[in-house]
Amino acid sequence: MYDTIASPINYGGIHLKNRMIFAPTTLGLKGDEYFKKIQQIASGGCAMIIIGDVPVTKHGFGPSLFSKKGFDYYKNLTDIIHKEGCFVCAQLHQSDSNVKAMLKYVPGVLTKKISQEQLRPLLNQEVSPYISNLSIKKIHSILSSFGTAAVLAKKAGFDMVQIHGDRMCGSFASSIFNHRTDEYGGCLENRIRFSVEAVRSVRAALPDIPIDFKLVVRQEDPHYGNAGVLPDELSVFVPQLEKAGVTSFHVTLANHSSLTDTIPPASHPVFGSEGCFLQYCDMVRQYTKLPICGVGGLTSPDFIEQQLASGRISCAAMSRQLIADSAWPNKVIQNHPEQVKRCVRCNKKCLGGMMQHQGVHCIYDRKITQ
Repeated sequence: MYDTIASPINYGGIHLKNRMIFAPTTLGLKGDEYFKKIQQIASGGCAMIIIGDVPVTKHGFGPSLFSKKGFDYYKNLTDIIHKEGCFVCAQLHQSDSNVKAMLKYVPGVLTKKISQEQLRPLLNQEVSPYISNLSIKKIHSILSSFGTAAVLAKKAGFDMVQIHGDRMCGSFASSIFNHRTDEYGGCLENRIRFSVEAVRSVRAALPDIPIDFKLVVRQEDPHYGNAGVLPDELSVFVPQLEKAGVTSFHVTLANHSSLTDTIPPASHPVFGSEGCFLQYCDMVRQYTKLPICGVGGLTSPDFIEQQLASGRISCAAMSRQLIADSAWPNKVIQNHPEQVKRCVRCNKKCLGGMMQHQGVHCIYDRKITQ
């Protein structure tokens, strides 16, 4: 019944047992609770888990591959996932947050004069001056770190790396944020240079590792997303990434706007429907034959099977649905879709939990709803 979902695929050089991937997600869980949740998702039958926001430098946000403690953390994580017969991908991430600028908002956050909802647009306002004024020396140092981090990720047990095409890559690519006048700014070819060279850095360090690229698209009329590239810029960007060494694409809406746009509830005025971001996969497909992973409110087995069987996407990525029911892949592949606890995209305990610093949970979670 769900033959395509259950079918194996060569996804950019990695042989997945089925077409389901856990999308990179900041869970906000600590210690054993985090490892338990990841183990639960891996045992639920998905083919690969993408671990989000793995820093490419020594002093990034989150555990660092460059320290013994951080490296051991990731090694433990990959071991847990592999024991469940699941692959694991490291999303190599470089923040575009200006730490010095962030400090001025700390008093307001601590005194609760600035809410988490108010903080996000304030931090986004700091992106453009930070990106536009970053020194060439610092840029080259960060780019070199992509390759070094990839080598460490492989040693830690990761099977694939994904370049986080939002954040610093996406901000450099965006004409909204990037106001540089040197070789990393101005025309499209210069704005995408940072992303292309990040890929080249990984490919030079690891000639054979599969490289996924989180490709983010922003749109106008109506305007959504501020980082990333416009649809008519994909014809240049996609071939350049492929030439640099990308082996697959993970396509979604650009970030740096409201979180409810990139993690849209079912009530969202534009992105409320199932597969809300697959339109961007269609745009990317015009310029590449490489595998494309789609994402965006995916919950329905029938809908996902149709998208995969038609060739619209090669793999389907989920986050909230696998948080609601980690066994979605096993239940569907075993032809028991009626047993699935379907995500209703209410955002109450997942996005809501993250914003309230309680960690990502679900309304189906007993200890949360009781």
